[in-house]
Order: sequence, then structure tokens, then C-alpha cells
Amino acid sequence: MTIKELMNAINAKREKVKSLLDADKLEEAKAAKEELVQLQDKLSIAQSVEAEEEDAMRDTAKPVEAKRDAIHDFAEAARHRFVNMNNETTPADGGYTVPEDIQTRINQFREARFSLQSLVSVEPVTTMSGRRTYQSRAQHTGFSKVAEANKIGAKNGPQFTPISYTIEKYAGYLPVTNELLADSDANITSVLIEWLGEEDVATRNSIILAKVAQKTATPITGLDDIKKAINVTLGQAFAATTSIITNDDGFNYLDTLKVSANSNEYLLKPAQDQTQPIKYYLSVGARQVPVVVVPNAILASPDNASDNTKIDIPFIIGDLREYCRIYDRQQLSIMTSNVAAVGSGASAINAFEEDLTIFRGILRLDCETLDAAAIVNGKLTASKN
Repeated sequence: MTIKELMNAINAKREKVKSLLDADKLEEAKAAKEELVQLQDKLSIAQSVEAEEEDAMRDTAKPVEAKRDAIHDFAEAARHRFVNMNNETTPADGGYTVPEDIQTRINQFREARFSLQSLVSVEPVTTMSGRRTYQSRAQHTGFSKVAEANKIGAKNGPQFTPISYTIEKYAGYLPVTNELLADSDANITSVLIEWLGEEDVATRNSIILAKVAQKTATPITGLDDIKKAINVTLGQAFAATTSIITNDDGFNYLDTLKVSANSNEYLLKPAQDQTQPIKYYLSVGARQVPVVVVPNAILASPDNASDNTKIDIPFIIGDLREYCRIYDRQQLSIMTSNVAAVGSGASAINAFEEDLTIFRGILRLDCETLDAAAIVNGKLTASKN
């Protein structure tokens, strides 16, 4: 299939996934989503091969062009009796004869990326709002002793808590000139679509972190506070699923903890299978607690409020899947238009009049707290240096 055919097939398959989700056919939607991923992989490979072929063709043509330019410049210099010394720095004195190493293929700097959505629970929904009912946590006191022929006392029954969600829309657009789309040797369309995809991830990360921030921060001064959070605050209810989520600063701190002051053995251990998402474990007493490291660029260490020479390193301890849930009404939907009008006033854009194509991304979701007791929002204050 050609690249254009692949892109058409991807758009058609994406619409099919949406229609299956709307029809509540989850299994068929999953199968269609897998086919969509395969098509996207094929497109990525095809685009990469095409870009390499175009670069190879341009590189092959350069020596011939350079040779012709060199002969012309040499002849011109001879006609003027080589008044000026030839050199590479000055274009007219020979610089034009040196080919420039220019790639039109778009390269990318290495970035640390992480989707916090992989750590929370996600429920696809098909309505704008809804409600889920949970049985409230309560302490059972047991039955009372009753003498023969005496009355039996009443007991309190279970209580229930409703959790409601309301879907919100998040969106943004990118205007691009049609000249760029037509003339760029790189596949600028794929780059823009990938950019909008990263905006989707960043939006979800921001929403999840805002929900975590609603939990009152707990000071962490060292390993003993981490132990208490795990063993006492969270306790046995979350013992099997507790993990430590921190950033690069927090990982560096954990990587300095030793079994004892005179020991060369560290408490942070690598997992046996490094291909899995959990790559490290912290030995906390008799337990090994998984450690998840999120890049500083996503999970930041802000300046301490009372001392700007220090930072507050985040330690989210517990089970984020039990703490909050994303209700996903519409995964990222990308549309393009060359006739749309967006904005208002001085910032208004008319795609048809200005010969632009506008890429628009929309997602619709909500994130709600399920069980506030499922995490400890820890903050460890440390020096910036």
C-alpha cells in the first residue's frame, strides 16, 4: 500500500473503532484497535523508508552539482586573474563550491516521556455524566452478648458513597501553511499528528497530577517516614499493590540509601526482568516495594515555599489505580480543515482566505478520586545542590 492508502486506511479504521465503542462492542473495538496500531506501524516504517530514499537520491546528485559549480567559480576566478585568495569561508572566493550538509528529514532531540495514565484506572464511558456507587469503609464491632430471653440490639448496616463524573472537553489546534505541506521533503503531517498525540498525553498527565495535589501533603524526612506510610498509613488494605512513584530527584535520593551506615549494600535493587515497567524495588524492612520513576520534566520538584534554596521532592506512595480513575468519553480525535475559521479579533485565522490547513485535536474525559486513603502524597525537602 502507498503512504496515502495507508493514511486513508488508518482514518477508516479509527472511525470503525469509535463506532464500535459507541455501540458498546468492546471486544470488537479492541481487535480493531490492534489492527489500527499495526497500520500505524506500517505507515511509520513506510515514511521512514521513503525519507531515507529521498535523502539518498539528493546525496547522489550533490557531487555532480558541486563539480559544475566548482568549474564555474574556477573559471570566474581565472578571468579576474585570481585577484583575491580563494578560501572556503568567503562564498565568492570558493565557498560556493563546498557543498552544505543539509538534511530535510526532521530529527528529534531525545526526550523523557511518560504517561501517568498507565498508573491509574481508566473506564471508557459513552455518556456525558454518570455515577458509580461504592460501599463506604467502616469498622465492624461485632455482635453484643445477649442473655436468654433478653432483647437483641440493632446493628448499623453498610453505608454507601456515590462517585459522580462529568465529562469535560479539552482541545487545541495548529495552523500550517499549505506551502509547507506541499513543499516540505519531510512528512510534516506525521510530525504534527505526533505532536498533537504528545499534547494528549501531557493533558492527561496534568489532570492526574492535579488530582494527586488535592491530597494533603505529608512531610517525608527519611526512610522511616516512607516505612510508616507503607506499613501504617496505607496498611494491609493496600499492601499487595503499593508502589513508590517519584521523579529523577527522588530516585537519586533512594539510590543513596544503604542497609546501614557502615554497609556497602544499597536498599534500591534492580528488578530481575528489566523489560517490565517496574525496573526497581526498594527494600523496606521485610518487604520489597516497586519504584516507578517519572521524569522531572513531568513530575517536577518545585521550590520549597519557605526556602528557595531547597526543593520538595514528590513521593506518591500507595496505589494510584485505587486513588483515582479517568472516565474516557472520547480518545484523541484529530481532524484537518482548509476552510475553517478559528479565533476572534486580531488573532482570528481564516484557513481558506490565508491558504492554511488547520489541525485540530479534541479529547473528552474526567478524572475523579475513588479512594482518598489509597495514597500518601509525600514531600521530601532537600537541597537544590
